Amino acid sequence: MVEAVVGLGVLVSLIFTELLGASAGGIVVPGYIAMYLDRPMQIIGTLMVSLATLVVIKLVSRFTLLYGKRRMVLSILVGFILGWLTRNAVFANITIYDLELQSIGYIVPGLIANWFERQGIVKTICVMMIAAVVVRLTLIIIFGGEVAFHV
Repeated sequence: MVEAVVGLGVLVSLIFTELLGASAGGIVVPGYIAMYLDRPMQIIGTLMVSLATLVVIKLVSRFTLLYGKRRMVLSILVGFILGWLTRNAVFANITIYDLELQSIGYIVPGLIANWFERQGIVKTICVMMIAAVVVRLTLIIIFGGEVAFHV
């Protein structure tokens, strides 16, 4: 099932990019977001990590030439580190896990942050969420009802 959702997410992301000229936050992002549509706090956590990654990227870009592949790699690396921290953070005996604010995946926040930088935050979030809903609805139609993901 995970392979189907990620594969369909890639296809929907490609179609959205070609038809709308806007990316859904990376080629695999809509599939991963679609798997977590029933856990909105994790989506919010992912977006928070992506925004924090964007802030770090903007700060680093003030002191160094950061473009193209360098920006992409740094976005993924910072998103990976911040995402890892959200899985292991504890604040006043309340863990991020209890709040379900941990990020989705390890590279997803970095991919989203890279597209935040390239096409803007609002545009990226809108296209990403619409694409994720299209993926989820398509899977529900294909498999004949609510789909459950074991991630």
